[in-house]
Amino acid sequence: MSEQDDDQREFDIKWADQAEYKEPSARARMLAARWKENPPEPVPFRGDPEHVGPRRSSWVSTVIVLGCVAAVILILGYARFQAPY
Repeated sequence: MSEQDDDQREFDIKWADQAEYKEPSARARMLAARWKENPPEPVPFRGDPEHVGPRRSSWVSTVIVLGCVAAVILILGYARFQAPY
């Protein structure tokens, strides 16, 4: 009996997939109704985000990183110089 149910289900899926008109999902209907009254504003592809501050130059970032590395090297060298042997 399960084989017959599988065959019937497969027939129903094929029949549904071959339908000329498919009803949109509930979300699609909801959005269509909402946009009919209040359409969304166009958004550019990769628009400028508002929460991002001004970008720094790559040289500024490089100087900051190298300065931190130099500070760590100096601190470690000073700590080793002060440690008793």
